[in-house]
Amino acid sequence: MSTRQHTALPKAQILIEALPWLTRHQGKTVVIKFGGNAMVDEQLKAAFAQDVVFLHHAGLKPVVVHGGGPQISKQLDRHGLVSEFKAGLRVTTPEAMDVVRMVLAGQVQRELVGLLNRHGPLAVGLTGEDAHTLTATKHQPRIEGELVDIGRVGEITGTDTGAIEALLADGRIPVVSSIARSADDDHVYNVNADTAAAALAAALNAETLMVLTDVEGLYEDWPHSDDVISKLTAAELEKLLPDLASGMVPKMEGCLHAVRNGVHTARVIDGRVQHSILLEIFTDDGVGTMVVPDGADDDSGDRDSGGHDEDQGGAS
Repeated sequence: MSTRQHTALPKAQILIEALPWLTRHQGKTVVIKFGGNAMVDEQLKAAFAQDVVFLHHAGLKPVVVHGGGPQISKQLDRHGLVSEFKAGLRVTTPEAMDVVRMVLAGQVQRELVGLLNRHGPLAVGLTGEDAHTLTATKHQPRIEGELVDIGRVGEITGTDTGAIEALLADGRIPVVSSIARSADDDHVYNVNADTAAAALAAALNAETLMVLTDVEGLYEDWPHSDDVISKLTAAELEKLLPDLASGMVPKMEGCLHAVRNGVHTARVIDGRVQHSILLEIFTDDGVGTMVVPDGADDDSGDRDSGGHDEDQGGAS
C-alpha cells in the first residue's frame, strides 16, 4: 500500500527548516526598528504585527522601536509648520517638537500597540523619556565646517533599560517611541529611531537588531548592480560607510554600533516584503544584509558571506 502524499507536507518542511533557528534564538532579545513603507501600508502593518507576535510565541523577546517621519510631516503640514531638513535631519522647533511628541506617542505608537494587541494582551507602549529609558543632549551637525542649530534634535547619551526589562520579564512586548529627555536642560528631544534602536539593542545585550527599510538590503555596487550583500563584518561595513547614500548611513551606523557593543548580529531587511522578519530569522538564506562582529565564529552569522544565492537574484 503506497504512502499517501499529504498536501500539507510543505508546511511541515518549512517548520523543520525553522527548527535550528528557533532553538538558537530561544529566550533571546530581538530589537526591531519599525519604519519605512511598513509604517504606512495597512497590509504591511498587519503582517509586521503578526511577525512580532509570532516571535513572542516562539520564545523570543521582541522589543519594537519606531519613529514616524511620514506621519510627522503630515501633521506639521496640517498645523502650518514647515518641514525642513539639514544634514538629513528634521529641523525641530519647539512648536514642531510638540507635534513630534503627539504623533509618536499619541498616534503611531497607539496604532502599533493596537495592532499587536489584536493577538492578545501583549504590547505596552512607552517613550524614550519614560523612566529615563533614553537620555539625550542637543545635537548640532557640522555642515561645511560649521556647527548648525537644528532645534530639538537629540543625540543619545545614556540608556536605562529597567522598564523594558520589567515588561519583558512580565511577558509583554515593549513598543518604544524615539524621543528622549535631556539631563542638561530638561527639554524633550526628537532622536533618530535607527540610532535609538541600536542604543537599546546594545544596552539590552540583544541577540539581534533588525532594521526595516525600503530597500532589499545593502547593495554591493549601487547603482551599477542590485546584488545585495548577504553578510559582512563590522570592519567591512566601516569601510563602506563614507560611500553610502545618506538615507542608509544612520541605519548602517546603528548596525555597526550594535555589533561593536555586544549585539551578535544586526540585519537590514526589506520592510516592503510581507513577513520579511520571519524570512530573515527562520530561513537558511535570509532576505537582507547581516552585519556580524569582527572575528565572529563562522556559524555566528547563520549564513555565508557574499551576495544572495543565484536563484534569489539579489532580491528579497
